[in-house]
Amino acid sequence: MARTCDITGKHSQVGGGYSNRVRATKFNPTGKRRRQVNIQKKTLFVPELGKKITLSVSAKGLKTMKKRGAYLTLKKAGLVA
Repeated sequence: MARTCDITGKHSQVGGGYSNRVRATKFNPTGKRRRQVNIQKKTLFVPELGKKITLSVSAKGLKTMKKRGAYLTLKKAGLVA
């Protein structure tokens, strides 16, 4: 299963490593690296549904749920009907 946030849809990206030495020499020995999302597995109780839901959600997704409320956020993401 891919490391993807259920709420925001964030996923890993490939980016170049860029060291301070590059600025001095214009030579990039670092290559590419994969930058992972801060994905956490959380179990939430949603009172409107009356049940627990387990999600793989990023830290930003958790902040979004705290701001808007779990039920509205899950509804907008299409995870509940």
